[in-house]
Amino acid sequence: MSIIDLLKQSQQGQGLSKMASQFGLDAEQTNALTGLLAPAIGSAAKQQAASGGLESLLRNLQGEERAALFDDGATAASPEGQAHGLAFLENLLGNQDAVQGLAGEAAERTGVDAGTVAQFLPALAGMLQGGLQKNLPDSSINAMMGEGGGAQGLMGLVGGLMGQKGASGGGVDLSALTGMLDSDGDGSIADDLIGKFLR
Repeated sequence: MSIIDLLKQSQQGQGLSKMASQFGLDAEQTNALTGLLAPAIGSAAKQQAASGGLESLLRNLQGEERAALFDDGATAASPEGQAHGLAFLENLLGNQDAVQGLAGEAAERTGVDAGTVAQFLPALAGMLQGGLQKNLPDSSINAMMGEGGGAQGLMGLVGGLMGQKGASGGGVDLSALTGMLDSDGDGSIADDLIGKFLR
C-alpha cells in the first residue's frame, strides 16, 4: 500500500474529492496537487523516521480522534482539520516557513492559486495523518514505545500491514514504514521537492 493508495481508501474513494471541493478545486487540480504534495509529505515523514525521529513521528500519529480527518473529507478541510494538519507539517518540516515554502512551490508547479494551496496542503496532511493513525492505532503505538515493544515491534506491525516480513537481527529495518510513506516506490521527485525545505 502506498500513500496515494491510502488516500483513495477515504470514504470509498470519495474523501479526497470531497475535501478538495471545499476549496473549489476540480478533479484535475486535485490530482495534480495530491500527486505532488502527498509523496512530499511522505518523503518528509520517511526522512524523519530514518534520521532518528521515529518516536516523534509515532507521537504525531497518536490520537484516535484524528481518524475523523481521514473518514470525512469535509472534516479534514475544516479549520480544526487544517490546524491539525498544519501542526503535523510543522513537526515534519521544522517550522511554518517551510510549510509555506512547500505550498508556494506546489502552487508554482501546478498553477493553482497560492492561497488555495495554503489551505489544501494542511487539510491533505491532516487526512494523511488520520489515515496513518488508523493503520497504527494508539494501543499499538503505546505498546511499541513502552515495555517490550520498541522499534522492532513497530516494524513487525507495519511489516504485517504491508505484507512484508520484518528484519531479523541486526538493526531496525525501516523499509516497511518507508514503503508506506512512498508514493510509488520511487520517491525521487518528492525527495527533490521536500529537500528544498528540510535543513
